[in-house]
Amino acid sequence: MTKASEPREIAQDTTDAAVLRRTRFGSLPERIRPEDTVETKPATVPDPARDTYNPDEWLIRYCG
Repeated sequence: MTKASEPREIAQDTTDAAVLRRTRFGSLPERIRPEDTVETKPATVPDPARDTYNPDEWLIRYCG
């Protein structure tokens, strides 16, 4: 047997908390584009003296 339920009275502090929660979390933050989340820059400053390529260096280093 079920009893007839009486309408519940909602406490004022519960509704205030719901309003505050909806105000704070009611919408999503603005979307951030993936291009705005990545920054690219060289890890070190290029050194022209070090980065020169000599195709015969391995011959001199290992066979000479």
